[in-house]
Amino acid sequence: MRALALVDGEHYPEVVVETLAALDYEVVGAVMLGGTEKLRGGEHDYGVPLWNKLAHALAEVDVDVVVDLSDEPVVGPRRRFRLASRALAAGIPYVGADFRLDPVRFAPFSAPALAIIGTGKRVGKTAVSAHVARLLAGSRKVVVVAMGRGGPAEPVVIEASPTLEDLLALSRSGVHAASDYLEDAALAGVVTVGARRCGGGLAGGPFVSNVEEAAQVAASLDPDLVLLEASGATIPPIEAGRRIIVAGAHQEPNTVTGDLGAYRLFLSDLVILTMCEEPLATPAQLDALRVAVAGVDPELPVIATVLRPRPVESVAGRRVAFFSTAPSAIHDRLRDHLEREHGAEVVLLSGSLANRDALLSELDLPAAAEAEVFLTEIKAAAIDVVAEAAETRGIPIVFADNEVRPLPGEPDLDELVRMLADAVVAERAPKVGL
Repeated sequence: MRALALVDGEHYPEVVVETLAALDYEVVGAVMLGGTEKLRGGEHDYGVPLWNKLAHALAEVDVDVVVDLSDEPVVGPRRRFRLASRALAAGIPYVGADFRLDPVRFAPFSAPALAIIGTGKRVGKTAVSAHVARLLAGSRKVVVVAMGRGGPAEPVVIEASPTLEDLLALSRSGVHAASDYLEDAALAGVVTVGARRCGGGLAGGPFVSNVEEAAQVAASLDPDLVLLEASGATIPPIEAGRRIIVAGAHQEPNTVTGDLGAYRLFLSDLVILTMCEEPLATPAQLDALRVAVAGVDPELPVIATVLRPRPVESVAGRRVAFFSTAPSAIHDRLRDHLEREHGAEVVLLSGSLANRDALLSELDLPAAAEAEVFLTEIKAAAIDVVAEAAETRGIPIVFADNEVRPLPGEPDLDELVRMLADAVVAERAPKVGL
């Protein structure tokens, strides 16, 4: 295997040279990471071509592995993860004295694909995926492949938006009826293929999944574009022409850019920050996150957004109990939005869809009994608890989407998404000979 070595000037050059010769690799180059204590007179001869930046070396030489022979004080954990992220983004494993990091292995894929990935759970990834799917479906045949921790054992195609009755039937049969692929189908109105995964690595690869099979099913439907939706911080292991990464502005910068977060950013072409409002994120927090992203890739566009509930049917003039996963800190803002823009009278606002015990307690509150309609996101216990309670009480259910709204002065989100999709499709278009 052809190797690129990372070295530093805190080691005597002869020690490094002997180590390079003893490695079970063909060392074809080295990167000097810094340090001068053991270098006499600027000595830098390691017997192989030498670079000062890993990115430059990777652009100029083909290697199979990056071998890290550096150490403190030149390279500490933070810098080492950044170097590893750079190598992994080039598809190259990164090996050190007592560790090995591998990139996500992306399966070759014949159809044009755009991926939506994330920095964790509950950052608004499905809301962004639904927004992108609706937007692009206006001019293209879009098929969504959504993987989740509660997805189906075999890929499942949903060709029509599932009704409440469909979701209740699935739930009663033991299926997770609020899985992302069902939410996408119900709220985006496009064909979806459901998949599952279990486990997630540091770089974002699933331990096991049937996403590759689901992607092949999607390709067989002859789409113009396949939208690959991630699960948590786990990345769909399918080759994609472009990627959009979704991060919550309430997350610490190190969560987004530290460790192998930088790897996800190196893979991405657009960052969408959600929840960019107080008290979830102050202007100072948002600025710090932008600076952190720019520290990884200053050319990576960033758009700050907020999420707002959008009932798929009118709730104007009705007493509404709204069930969501939204943090309590913004409940008043969501209540005001539903009353001001959708004409609802919100008698109960719950953020407990992911907490069944709390949800059951809230359903017993007098305010829930006052509601004329239950408005709910399709997440967590929305079907097996909220919808079941609504049916028992004879109360209609209305589903709620989450609109992605850029803050004033931000770049045009829809235009950037269209540009990414156009690039993906153009790159996969058949070449016409003269």
